[in-house]
This record gives sequence, C-alpha cells and structure tokens, in this order.
Amino acid sequence: MREMVQIMLKGLLATFGLLGSLLAAPQLAAQNREVGRLYAENCAGCHGRDLEGGQTSSMVDDVWKYGADDASIARVIREGAESEGMPPWKGMLSESEIRAMVVFIREKGEQARQRAAKVPKPLDDQPVRSREHTFRLRSVAENLATPWSLAFLPDGRMLVTELPGNLRFIEGGKVSAPVAGTPRVRAQGQGGLMEVALHPGYATNGWVYLSFAEAGANDQTRDGGMTVVVRGRIRDHRWVEEQTIFRAPLWSYRPGGVHFGSRFVFDDTGHLFFPIGERGHMQDAQDLSRPNGKVHRLFDDGRIPPDNPFVGVSNAMASIWSYGHRNPQGLARHPVTGELWSTEHGPRGGDELNLVRKGLNYGWPIITYGMNYNGTPITSLTEKEGLEQPVLHWTPSIAVCGIAFYQGDKFPRWKHHLFVTALAQEELRRLVLDGHRVVEQEVLFKNIGRVRHVASGPDGFVYVVFNKPDRVARLEPVSE
Repeated sequence: MREMVQIMLKGLLATFGLLGSLLAAPQLAAQNREVGRLYAENCAGCHGRDLEGGQTSSMVDDVWKYGADDASIARVIREGAESEGMPPWKGMLSESEIRAMVVFIREKGEQARQRAAKVPKPLDDQPVRSREHTFRLRSVAENLATPWSLAFLPDGRMLVTELPGNLRFIEGGKVSAPVAGTPRVRAQGQGGLMEVALHPGYATNGWVYLSFAEAGANDQTRDGGMTVVVRGRIRDHRWVEEQTIFRAPLWSYRPGGVHFGSRFVFDDTGHLFFPIGERGHMQDAQDLSRPNGKVHRLFDDGRIPPDNPFVGVSNAMASIWSYGHRNPQGLARHPVTGELWSTEHGPRGGDELNLVRKGLNYGWPIITYGMNYNGTPITSLTEKEGLEQPVLHWTPSIAVCGIAFYQGDKFPRWKHHLFVTALAQEELRRLVLDGHRVVEQEVLFKNIGRVRHVASGPDGFVYVVFNKPDRVARLEPVSE
C-alpha cells in the first residue's frame, strides 16, 4: 500500500512540475537552453535519468509508438500524446530546443546500443572476423608525431605527414628523418602539415602535393591562418621546386586553430579537388567571397577551370566547386562512377557523408542534424529547399575523418566498399553503397586509437593512420 501511495505521489508531483513549466512558458519559449539540463528538470521524472524508462517506457530501445524518425519524435515532444499522459511542450520549448532534444535522445540511444555491442578491439596479429572477411592488424610504422596522411610511391615506400610539420618516408617499417625544406606551417590546434598526395603522373613528373595551415603575416600565434596547397619535388631528401597551387588572400585568414579541412582528389581530366573547413566561423560557409567552408576545384597546376560554377560571378571565388560545408576531412572519388564523396565533421551530432556536386549548397549552418557542443541548439532546421541533404549522418558524432574506396584484390568481398574513419569513437567503419544510398554499415574495430585516415594500398592491403598511439598499420587477410 505504501509503495502504491509513493508511486501516486510521484506521478502527481511530476504532473504539477509539468504544469508549472507550462505556465511559465511565455518567457521561456524564445530561449536556447542546454537540453541536458532541460531534460533533467522536466523529463527525467517520467522517462528516467538515462532515458531508460521510469513511469513510462524507455527511449533508448529504439521502439517508438508514434514513429521512429526525427520528425515524429519532434512532433510528440511538441504536441504531446494525450493517451500516454504526455503533455505538449510547444509552449515550453522553442522549436530549436525541440530539435536539440531530439539530438539528445538520439545520442543517448546510440550510446546505449554501443554499450551493448560487441566490437573487436584487436591486438596486432590477432585475427578479427568481420561479416565478409577475417583480417589481422599489423603495425607498419610507430612512434610518429600525429600522423595525418599517406601517399604510396612507385618503389614501395610511403610518404607520411606529421601535423607538427614533418614529411617523412616509411620503408621496411623504418621512418626516415624529416624531408628538409618543406613549408613552414602554423602548427596550432587542428592545423599543421596535413595532406600529401602524388600527382597521377608522378612516375614521369615527380610532383608531390601538400596542404598545410599557414599563418597570416608570418606570425605563428596572433594572426589568422588558412589552408594552403603547394606542390614540389623531393630530391636528395630535400623539398625543392615548390609551386603554389592555392593560397587565399590574406584578408580572408581567420584566427583560431580549428577546421582547416583538407584532403586531395584528382580526377581523370587534370583537376584537383580539395576542401577547406569554415575555420570555426560558421557563417563563412555561406559566403562565396571567402574560401573557407568550401570544396575547391582547380587544374593540377593551380589554374581556374573555366567551367567552375562561380566563374564570372561577382564577389565569388572562382575556385569554389561547392559550399555550405563545416569541416570536411574526408574526400574520395568512386572508382566506378567517378563521383566525389566527402565526410565532414558536424558539431555535437550531425557528422555527414555527402555526395559533392557542382555548385550545390550543403547547408551549414542553416541546416544541421547536430547542436552546439554545450548542448544548446544551433537551428530548428534539418532541411530547407535549395539545400542539399547528407546521404548519411551520424549522431552522436563519431568525429568522421578520412575515407577511401577499397580497390584491391586481397579482400575481394570488400571491393568498392567505402571505408570511413572516426577520431572520437576510435573506429574504422565499412559502408556498402547502393547507388546513392548506404545499405550496410559495419564497425570493423574500435578503441585502439583515434583513427585519422584510411587508404587502399597498391599492394591490396588497407592502411590505417592512428593518432594516440601515433602509428600506421594495415589490415591483412587471414585464411578462413
């Protein structure tokens, strides 16, 4: 009897709390407050502190009575569900807060699934059985300093960049001394020496391409920075004959140490694609006069292609191919269709996989599936006419980074699958595409280091760049 009375009192108190919140709604509706606190104060009494159920059912078991998509969940928050005793919150929460609450619910649901999942955490040489192949992970090079990118030389050696500013060779498991004479970089925050790639005609022309964060006015700390692209040759372990492929005007450089983007893709017609993140200035992604928050397209010698979408457009940078990007750090060309795919970091939630097309606007920060890192909303909009939708988005953020389509023969059932890295979640994922849809995802391993980049090697192995610990490893097939 006592237990029944306690339950009834708890329900009454929760109801009075809801009514009190609703009565206070007029002065609260326009605010953008931290949704974790809003949930704890107004929702946890019924749904449980961890959303796992209390007076009502769990919200982390992916069972939804009124629809499982984001719009349906938002509608129930907004309008309530009278038959379930759920009051409408449209007077208490702003539309952007309702959207952020959906992100919060998605985060908690995915975190619960991850806790229950059994994902391999392999030691080197330990066989790992995945859905299609069994593989082992084997170290190729260790004791690096925040390695960022790999390039495979025709003679079997590799080039690796280190974020603090070094370019090194890897040969037979040994790492060389830094190549002398490489560009001075602004090694601050997420910036430094980033991408390295070989020209498709490297065997005859010897061109090596680098991207790096450069300081404005040669000041490494106070002035702003921006991503620069150069090419050069390596002779006698020295960087020589450097040519600038892309350098933005100094007035466009931005302060801070985040969102430099950067990967390279060459196509079959002499073009080079590369992204630059919005440098932490989100509105710049929509400003065509600025380089940041864009994917750029140039000829491989730095000239502007005359068929770029904004050539001749007043107050627009002619190198821009697409815009409205936050911080793309993955870029890959489909080996069959030739289409350009990118991954970009969202804020808290809303990491994206995009199909990048000429002249299109990918929406940041007008639309997003994420919210601010502090739990406050960015916008109520996830879609809007004229703005592109991601092919896939991840919430909570996996901190998606480099990507690669597998093109080798050692893992035949992985042919043309897309491999995706994750820094925060420390994962390597395998994605199966059917046209422009992702029809399968598999986490191949987890929690053995921040996974910075992945590459399909010319020898048929899959190469992975790790940070913390800083090393390069490869996936090798195990006979089944």
